[in-house]
Amino acid sequence: MTTTDTSPTAAGSGANASEAFRASAERHGAADTSPERVSTVVSAVLEGVHKAIRDHDVTYPEFQAAKAWLMELGEGGEWPLFLDVFVEHEVEAVAARSQNGTVGTIEGPYYLPGQPTFGSVATLPQRDDEKGTPLVFAGQVRDLDGTPLAGAEVDIWQADADGYYSGFAPHLPEHNLRGVITADDEGRFEITTVQPAPYQVPTDGPTGKMISAAGWHPWRPAHLHLMVRADGHRQVTTQLYFRGGDYLSDDVASATKDDLVLDPAPGDDGRLRVDYDFVLEAA
Repeated sequence: MTTTDTSPTAAGSGANASEAFRASAERHGAADTSPERVSTVVSAVLEGVHKAIRDHDVTYPEFQAAKAWLMELGEGGEWPLFLDVFVEHEVEAVAARSQNGTVGTIEGPYYLPGQPTFGSVATLPQRDDEKGTPLVFAGQVRDLDGTPLAGAEVDIWQADADGYYSGFAPHLPEHNLRGVITADDEGRFEITTVQPAPYQVPTDGPTGKMISAAGWHPWRPAHLHLMVRADGHRQVTTQLYFRGGDYLSDDVASATKDDLVLDPAPGDDGRLRVDYDFVLEAA
């Protein structure tokens, strides 16, 4: 993805991500956390910061630079971007310890609720001249015992072939490459879309400044985002990647997992095709 005047800015992405997060406050509602739990976790976080300062002899100029950066991060509305890229994967890893079924990974900052709903066989909304290799993504949703979950929802969103997300890149129409697919009576679905491209975390704000100062790259591998849900079952939030793709081994968000790598093959019609089944555990 190259930077153009249609590229989403860090500030714009942060604002949109913040708005979407607040709109889904019930889904992200804070736990009923006791003062003791708050004290334990916050104390541990602060001790980690204190230890880093001691271990690496952090100077006053470095501390002041960090303070200025944190202020800029908040004022620029980039906290959702920063936390989703650099922190969420550890929270997800802790949650995964007690979960069964399909492997999850981070949600990321580009989810938008309230997308159009389609039947079990659907083509995601796209422009008439949508670029990219056509991709047919199909599968089945089942429970841990192998029973198909009729009417399960597959909420899918992705970047386009240039690495841009609708709702965040100003040149893309609303709902582009986003939708909620309703599985049939056998829990099956088939989604026609295009293969996404890797995307670059916006680098024109404080998150990008930190990445540059550390000498890191700002790229995520190409992937499909999914939330798969069914009544009475735990929702799975995950991402599916593509074998051989760039940045699989050095994802800036550290979110890739071997179980989540797809290997599409050309079908008889020339379109890429891949199957992937989802297994949900009872809630």
